[in-house]
Amino acid sequence: MSVGLLKASLMTQDIQHLMRPGTLSLNSLPPLSLYVHLPWCLKKCPYCDFNSHELNSSVGGELPEQRYLDALCADLEQSLPLIWGRSVHSIFIGGGTPSLFSPAAIERLISDMRARLRLEADCEITLEANPGTFEKDRFRAFRAAGVTRLSVGVQSFNDQHLQALGRVHNRAQAIAAIEEARDAFDTFNLDLMYALPGQTLAQLDEDLDMALSLQPPHLSVYHLTIEPNTVFAKFPPQVPEDDDAYAMLDRITERTAAVGLHRYEVSAYAKDNHRCWHNTNYWQFGDYLGIGAGAHSKLSFAHRVLRQVRNRDPRLFMDHALDSSRADRAVAQSTEVARAELPFEFMLNALRLRHGFSLADFTDRTGLPVTAIQAALTEAEAKGLITRDFQRVVPTERGFDFLSDLQSLFLPEA
Repeated sequence: MSVGLLKASLMTQDIQHLMRPGTLSLNSLPPLSLYVHLPWCLKKCPYCDFNSHELNSSVGGELPEQRYLDALCADLEQSLPLIWGRSVHSIFIGGGTPSLFSPAAIERLISDMRARLRLEADCEITLEANPGTFEKDRFRAFRAAGVTRLSVGVQSFNDQHLQALGRVHNRAQAIAAIEEARDAFDTFNLDLMYALPGQTLAQLDEDLDMALSLQPPHLSVYHLTIEPNTVFAKFPPQVPEDDDAYAMLDRITERTAAVGLHRYEVSAYAKDNHRCWHNTNYWQFGDYLGIGAGAHSKLSFAHRVLRQVRNRDPRLFMDHALDSSRADRAVAQSTEVARAELPFEFMLNALRLRHGFSLADFTDRTGLPVTAIQAALTEAEAKGLITRDFQRVVPTERGFDFLSDLQSLFLPEA
């Protein structure tokens, strides 16, 4: 049997295996998004635990644009049978620093995806970008290439804090980048962080003064956390106490609401009609196909939910994705989500939303009856972490403040 026929035969077996009867029963498939990972950065930030790689250390300082795009295309083509016939509602190009790729490369990437996928007419296409001058000068060209939404990782407008975070831009570059994004795009996101090393409430207010004066239609604000296997984990900085961090979050929520940025998710604030559709699909336990080094996928079928992880190392990903003799290509891991784990998987996402979730969505997205979460919902309500009726579950203010405690109630029993 030829290599091509062998690959087709194995893929047919895989699809048939996924379509066999199981313990779940999904009445319909959720919306589908596409995530594309471009893994390189100029410099690895000390707090970052994402799958990102410095150019100098991973590929000898040269960005392998065309080879990586070839690998992404091959990875996508190999995955098409898993999503055959489904429409894609949003695309998110993340990293790493995707804006290191040239506008021509991004245009080719979007063209390759359009040629192979059924995109909705209003498909949201987001690109993550850094505020450095080099990337800023490309923003308008990214828009012309087909990107509809930019997400700019500012993190802070304080030069001292930017240096502590290992960022490669300064305050002036951050302001210029947001102004360019505002002029070039109809909608964009500004990323900020708080509880930074040595940060005071007054300094947070200064960051908010600058951020809000730039009038972003969407603001993502993240608490700096010390993640394992990062430089900050090895050399922990002095960060604000928990009470001070809570006060900062209260200030963020108060000030954003005053200018019409509504907190629709734990870390996301947006004006009307500017919510990020792609991230909302994650939080609503929608499906997503992830391609690229280290990308994750969550895909639903009639009787099961599948998770996949691509090879994390960019070179290994490219080698495997472009190896036509490999039936599995770049997929490093492929597993079904266990029935007992689905309630926690759903709640880990859905409870992040300010307006919670409908019980019908729980059943539709997990294939489980509401009785699977009844005991945990009763406990959460008794603790004042949620309110609910016969249709909807909504986290309370207390539930939002103690989200991890709320989510943990849905962990499977040992």
